Amino acid sequence: MLTLKDTGLEEFSFGDDSDDKFYVLVNKKISPEGIDVDKLSKADPMKFDSVLNEMGCILMLNGIEVAELCMRGDLDNENLHESMFELCKEEGLIR
Repeated sequence: MLTLKDTGLEEFSFGDDSDDKFYVLVNKKISPEGIDVDKLSKADPMKFDSVLNEMGCILMLNGIEVAELCMRGDLDNENLHESMFELCKEEGLIR
């Protein structure tokens, strides 16, 4: 079973808009160094999801999705890592 300390929250920005910013909850047991953006950028677009899974991605949300989940009270913007972890547990993505 994963614990909060076994995960990390990474932020990537590919532009200035909310939908250009991504938040990735990563399984540090699989990828202690986190997501390899260089490897990800070279991935075949048809296999993008599987490459993310291989790198330990548990959940990836863009800035608009995070804002919406915060407004609904499902995520806490002040404690995003822990609240994303808890949401993943509630949704069965983490056991």
